[in-house]
Amino acid sequence: MQAITLMNHELRFVRDYPDPSPRPGEVIVDVLRAGICETDLQLRRGYMGFSGVLGHEFVGIAREGQHAGCRVVGEINCNCGRCERCRRGLGNHCPNRTVLGIDRHDGAFAERMAVPEANLHRIPDSIRNVEAVFVEPLAAAFQIGRQVNLDGTRVAILGDGRMAILCAQVIAHQSSELLVIGKHETKLTRFRDLKIRTQTLGDSLEAKAFDVVVDCTGSATGLPLAIQLVRPRGTIVMKTTVAGSHQLSLAPIVIDEVTLVGSRCGPFPEAIDALEEKRVDVSQLVTHRFPLEQAEHAFSAATKPDAMKVVFEIGEREDL
Repeated sequence: MQAITLMNHELRFVRDYPDPSPRPGEVIVDVLRAGICETDLQLRRGYMGFSGVLGHEFVGIAREGQHAGCRVVGEINCNCGRCERCRRGLGNHCPNRTVLGIDRHDGAFAERMAVPEANLHRIPDSIRNVEAVFVEPLAAAFQIGRQVNLDGTRVAILGDGRMAILCAQVIAHQSSELLVIGKHETKLTRFRDLKIRTQTLGDSLEAKAFDVVVDCTGSATGLPLAIQLVRPRGTIVMKTTVAGSHQLSLAPIVIDEVTLVGSRCGPFPEAIDALEEKRVDVSQLVTHRFPLEQAEHAFSAATKPDAMKVVFEIGEREDL
């Protein structure tokens, strides 16, 4: 089958990659659409040392099981279901887990993939394929509200890309004082179209003024800026994973008693409901579409200042 692989930091399009062999509890999913996210770009730069088929934001058709013949999306953490963490409901942190397209488990940039049936969620007919691709990152945006009380808070989001615009739409329903800080005017226009207030990086920023600062920059520069902006006893939410290392003094976190929260995967049902009810608008976020064989062009496009979501069109089924 056709697939996009990462081997020794080299991105390759492969025409004859072996078909997936499902493990117990897994089903085959025929992939329809799959999106490139910041994690995929960081993996190519060496994050996690991954080798295999990339991709974890997808919609496809399950071949078997309770969702056979239906469109599905899938949670990315493939846990054991037996360990102490899994029994406590912390399967996303299972020490035995693999992660689709990220850690020892082939992902979605392929014609077919194997996914634990327990990870799959059916997609309503009212959600188009290109919208369903956003379920996984949108769920991650909803996770912030599960970890931090945002009611009545003054929130700054750092970054103006894919994750930032999803987080902004979710947080806008919980905080009346939201500011997005970015560096690309073309991208910031998209936020303003959604009635979300923005400011350009480089303009004068109010130091120690925000109760919560969410880092969606995809850069090691995000955390130092977040430390400058968060108020004493405020909270920084880290949505960024980078291949590089952070080099900064942690003294301000101690002195100002700042809470640093790592935030990762979130609730799929909430994300699906938000898309179905049109509470989150992703209709204009797909800026580029490519077939799998144009992998290099697609990854290059995803790094451009004007790019939001780059999607691989894989299966034959048309968007609904």
